[in-house]
Amino acid sequence: MTRFLDGRSIVAAVLVAALLGTASAADVIKLTSGAVLQGTILKRNDRTLWLDLGSDVLAIRLQDIDEIELAEADAPVQTEAHWLFHTARELTELSPKEQAKRVGPTVIKVATPRGLGSGVIISTDGHAITNAHVIQGETNLRVTVWLPQADTTLRRMVVQDIEIVAVNNHIDLALIKITHPQQGKFVFALLEAQESIEVGQIVFAIGNPMGLERTLSQGVISTTQRSFDGLTYIQTDAAVNPGNSGGPLFNTRGEVVGIINMGAMFFEGLNFAVPARYVKDFLRNREAFAYDKENPNSGHHYHEPPGRKNFSVAPALKDRSNRSE
Repeated sequence: MTRFLDGRSIVAAVLVAALLGTASAADVIKLTSGAVLQGTILKRNDRTLWLDLGSDVLAIRLQDIDEIELAEADAPVQTEAHWLFHTARELTELSPKEQAKRVGPTVIKVATPRGLGSGVIISTDGHAITNAHVIQGETNLRVTVWLPQADTTLRRMVVQDIEIVAVNNHIDLALIKITHPQQGKFVFALLEAQESIEVGQIVFAIGNPMGLERTLSQGVISTTQRSFDGLTYIQTDAAVNPGNSGGPLFNTRGEVVGIINMGAMFFEGLNFAVPARYVKDFLRNREAFAYDKENPNSGHHYHEPPGRKNFSVAPALKDRSNRSE
């Protein structure tokens, strides 16, 4: 029997767990109400966790969970390396709050003399993705990183040794490389292995809107295929503001599904991200967009095609009666 946990059943669930007793290797669920449950986690997705108490199975909304303590630590994620980026299979779905603890250190702030944006680290040696418009025409970059410490805190550090590797203005992506300030390895984010986003799916963004560092906003996928100028974008209602540009849009598996690149001014809930598939193509073909330090506007530019001058029916489409078919 499976039943959903609501406010009235929290006390009863705690009493059941206490009466039944739990093994020493029980998973511990701390709720936002202050109640604590112990049992075995059977399954979880981006909205719900199912907890086996022994004689009963509770379905708990993730938004009602404050913290999860697993009896056994998660097995190390087996990642697969590609062209500077990494993917993984069978990742655990967690709430944005839990995922933020894992992926938060991968998000960076990118500053130039003209403004600032966000970015995400994708490799241990410091390769990171941001928007082309964040660094366009600039060579003096500063990046703020947050490095995990042994006591689980994050140390904020500013790095000025930045290399611009490639810039693609057409899809608004740029690849930079950051030198680790402590000569170590960076924590990196995973890109979505296969595009599987769906309308209504929970996503969250972490960035630096208006310079407010490490801000998290949550929403859903509004549509997966919003077309602008021959490209398709992910539309989301997750809050986005100036300074979020270049930052990652994560799913509840902690994968980057897109790179935030624009929002509709004066309209709430109309925000867009470059899909991960474009990011992968950009990285695979980065040599075609290699940055030239002698030309800050280097990279492949797609010019507007000439306008059509003759609007009559093309001869190839006309039949013998001189009428279009």
